[in-house]
Amino acid sequence: MRRTCQILAILAIITVGLADLSQGVPVKNAKFYYDQGVDFFKKGQYDQAIAKLDRAIQLDPKYAQAYEIRGAAYYRSKFFNKALIEFNKAIELNPRLGDAYNYRGLIYSKKKKYKQAIAEYNKAIQINSKNPAFYNNRGTAYYYSGDYDNAIVNYNKAIQINPNFAVAYKNRANAYFKKNDNSKGKQDMLRAQSLKSVESFRQISGGKK
Repeated sequence: MRRTCQILAILAIITVGLADLSQGVPVKNAKFYYDQGVDFFKKGQYDQAIAKLDRAIQLDPKYAQAYEIRGAAYYRSKFFNKALIEFNKAIELNPRLGDAYNYRGLIYSKKKKYKQAIAEYNKAIQINSKNPAFYNNRGTAYYYSGDYDNAIVNYNKAIQINPNFAVAYKNRANAYFKKNDNSKGKQDMLRAQSLKSVESFRQISGGKK
């Protein structure tokens, strides 16, 4: 009888466990908190994102992507030194995180260390040569270095990948103006303004053209 009671007790525990799973009770592991952190990040709620990513990293100290997103949240919150530490750790754990190199480039650009920034964008592009933002950002580092020709080459590539990249048109226009090529500069500026107007209309109309 006693053994029968023990078996029934074990079965009850197993049944409760299965019931929890069937009801969709989440397992709160590092991935669970990481996903929550990403959701908060996408909403622009960076403090909440950081708190969730803190928890993810506590559970898995080698979670490279969690450091990367936490770094991005710090960057958007303008804590650039903290962000740099996070991206360094993310890259240490996974050297194939192109966005982490890109963010490091942005931080170095803000510090006016354009040569270092370009080196970071080079690494990002080696990992992902299809991301127009990487070329645009490298172009901007060249622009502020006074190398307008290389800036234009990079803006060209960004626009080739994404012909509707308004920021790249605007940046290329500024580079053309620096080279006294006002005709091309005005053409690009008009194109940038046109694309921004279309984007604004889509936002107002709920994404419809």
